[in-house]
Amino acid sequence: MAAYSFLNIACNFAGPGIALNLASGAAAAEEGITLEPSTDKNVMTIGADGKGMHSLVADDSVKMTVRLLKTSPVNAALMTAYNAQSLSSAIWGINTVTLSDTARGDFTVIQQVAFRKRPVLTYAKEGGMMEWEFDGIQANSVLGAS
Repeated sequence: MAAYSFLNIACNFAGPGIALNLASGAAAAEEGITLEPSTDKNVMTIGADGKGMHSLVADDSVKMTVRLLKTSPVNAALMTAYNAQSLSSAIWGINTVTLSDTARGDFTVIQQVAFRKRPVLTYAKEGGMMEWEFDGIQANSVLGAS
């Protein structure tokens, strides 16, 4: 039987003014990291006579959400990078993310990554987490066999 541990997850974020680990060792929240396709890969169209067709959509974009504990020092580094990159379109959206599960053999590369928005800042009874959202234009994944 196979096992999973977040300790085997590596997520490297690199771009203008930033090179960070966003996974194990970055004080990630329990909810971790999520990669979600931006659109459906298929569009089904049904004609007036009931016949149909499938259209393969040429879109491999992804929304990535990284959840960090409120006290993670990575939050400050991400905010600094967000502030710096948002000053010029010349350096906006050119980050690269590599995410892997070393125990299972999963591997994902996301190119042309941009900050989606500033994180919501919450000050409450408990520290909670901060959610960082990113858009990536091209994501390629391979899932391991173990």
